[in-house]
Amino acid sequence: MISPMLTLLSRQKLEQYYASGYWRGDTIFSLVRHHATTIPDKVAVRDRSREITYRELASRAEALSASFKAAGLQPGNRVAVWLSSRIEVAISLVACSHGGYVCCPSLHRDHTSPEVIELMERMRAAAFIGEAGHGADAPRCDIFADLDRVPTLKTVFKLGPVDGHDELPLPSAGAVSGGTFNPDPNIVVYLAFTSGTTGRPKGVMHSDNTLLANARAMIADWQFGQHSVIYTMSPLSHNLGLGSLIMALAAGGELVVHDLRRGASTLDRIIEVGATFIVGVPTHAMDLLTEMKARKMASPGRVRGFRISGASAPREVIAQLIETGVMPQSGYGMTEAGSHHYTRMDDSADRVVQTSGRACDGYEVKIFSQDDANREVPVGEIGQIGGRGASLMIGYFDDQQANDEAFNADGWFMTGDIGRLDQDGYLQITGRKKDLIIRGGHNIYPARIENLAMQHPEISRAAALPVPDQRLGEKVCLAVMLKPGSALTSDDVLDYLDRSGLSRYDMPEYYLRLDAIPLTASGKILKRDIMAQVSEGKLAPVPVRFVPRGKAVVA
Repeated sequence: MISPMLTLLSRQKLEQYYASGYWRGDTIFSLVRHHATTIPDKVAVRDRSREITYRELASRAEALSASFKAAGLQPGNRVAVWLSSRIEVAISLVACSHGGYVCCPSLHRDHTSPEVIELMERMRAAAFIGEAGHGADAPRCDIFADLDRVPTLKTVFKLGPVDGHDELPLPSAGAVSGGTFNPDPNIVVYLAFTSGTTGRPKGVMHSDNTLLANARAMIADWQFGQHSVIYTMSPLSHNLGLGSLIMALAAGGELVVHDLRRGASTLDRIIEVGATFIVGVPTHAMDLLTEMKARKMASPGRVRGFRISGASAPREVIAQLIETGVMPQSGYGMTEAGSHHYTRMDDSADRVVQTSGRACDGYEVKIFSQDDANREVPVGEIGQIGGRGASLMIGYFDDQQANDEAFNADGWFMTGDIGRLDQDGYLQITGRKKDLIIRGGHNIYPARIENLAMQHPEISRAAALPVPDQRLGEKVCLAVMLKPGSALTSDDVLDYLDRSGLSRYDMPEYYLRLDAIPLTASGKILKRDIMAQVSEGKLAPVPVRFVPRGKAVVA
């Protein structure tokens, strides 16, 4: 099948990756269909109240794909999915792989309805699968009432919350004839929106083959199989969570999503489902160890591995996991290229703590000069991280400028991160070229917070800064310089950000009022000077907490 979407795919890449075996003839759907034949009654995906077998997943996906076709969708049309982590996300992805449609499940819980509508307009969504009451502004906004703003929509599925309902609300097996399925693993199947330094989302396009190349490498290196039960702490709307789903489906294993009710025990759930591998961020590992210690438990059941992403885990966390019989895996990746760097099962604790591992089969990384993206630097020297390989995206959606700017002259994807490689190929991340704050694995883009704050008539300058946090890694501090005579308080600022559309998940948790915020000669705010003064104790940010009623209280 010829892709109806413009991508960076070339005949040279096809020949290279097929010859090496990193790309194959399988699609996500064809693998699920194979498992539906060989292990039909094995559980494929489990949420807090339901489970779906491979037989059911294949038939449900085929029925949903047929519903798309009956509604007038054509191969290459986009399917927007705004759901919590639940079985229907898996059905939607496998259905799109079946019919040649493009699944976009990267509409997050912390998005607002207007933000999702804007993304749907940009992708020209032909179908929408949404969950009532989902999203950062759910108490006051109903996205289903605003779908007329997306003229390209042909069909809509409105799902209620999971909450113990056994029935799957999407089309059932046999309800609609599925017809033939898409056999081409090289067309776009997955569209994920990820922001750059400006905070404007870019649409990352992946094929079945780019997604499966990374999954196959991880399966081989960490010995996943039909016995594996992968427990993802990361939501399925995030690339880490979706990658866990694809890895489980490719291996014929089981994926369990982390969707517990508030106050429920994560440790009990992990033991109950027989999890063998956990995917999360350092905060998740710390919380699990804390619960184990409080309950005097020596191990978390059958768990033997823990992928820790988003930030480096403290040495004591790594040591404690190993003591419990769990081998931590540190890694490095991104939506554009998957989880292409990671430590192996036999790597030392020092490797896990000090590095992000080495590249998986089918991917390679080089370090380039920070001043010249076309000049490679010697081993051990710090520079820009560039990569290429079988798991790399096939381009940004509808964004030729982003495609042009993302690669150097020799076709290496420039990540925007800074690091160095040692003699053995292990990568150490030393910084981010991108302006980004990572709170417990959640990416927060300072530019959006600053742009909204600067629209307040009493704020002259604003800077969103990272403040170190032992548990979450980083939190947001908003530094403001008020206009003369202003009596604006932190409560007022947080309330204004909320009313301006900032997600509550991105809200500043520290506040700093400054008499002056320095600028560079070109007029840019000198954040590093403010951050240095905070680090040295010369400035003391005040903790604040946003309350949805429009008030913030000192924590």
